[in-house]
Amino acid sequence: MYFGKARKKGPLDRVPPNQNVTTSFPVLHYGNVPYYKTLDDWDLKIFGLVEKEVILRYKDLMALPQTTSGNDIHCVTGWSKLDNVWEGISTQELARLTYPKESAKYVILHAEENWTTNLPIEDFLKETSLLAHSHNGEELTPEHGYPLRAVIPHLYFWKSAKWVRGIEFSSENRPGFWEENGYHMYGNPWKEQRMTWD
Repeated sequence: MYFGKARKKGPLDRVPPNQNVTTSFPVLHYGNVPYYKTLDDWDLKIFGLVEKEVILRYKDLMALPQTTSGNDIHCVTGWSKLDNVWEGISTQELARLTYPKESAKYVILHAEENWTTNLPIEDFLKETSLLAHSHNGEELTPEHGYPLRAVIPHLYFWKSAKWVRGIEFSSENRPGFWEENGYHMYGNPWKEQRMTWD
């Protein structure tokens, strides 16, 4: 499934193989879109192989140092959206609150409806990785992950979980929802790691 027109001009090194550039922002997900009337009961739990487990309310997250990051994103279904600007909290900042243990080699992102995805800790802590609350100057919409979504731009975008509620540091690389259903365990768009056999 493809969206938009194929890129004809410009810096081709920004577009992985067999991707088409779109200026829209397609909405793809499994399950229901959560709508919050209030964030009074919302929280983010950081747990697992850490020295200090932390539970953060939304106001706590907004009080942390904020970062802005520009990047391109690439969906496993074949679209790429260039020149995105995200605002949120650096994953490195979140790790500083909890002190992951040396035995923590992977991160499992937990989202609403028990949805998960996995990635190596190095990818989670990359300088370009963050948990975002805003996109291109506007608060995220529910369809795009409000109030908080991961942004791991160097991997296929299913690794950038919407509606994040938990960050688990783990010694095991446990497959998440899409990985259990045939998607690649890593998801490098430049190597076209879309499915298990890629």
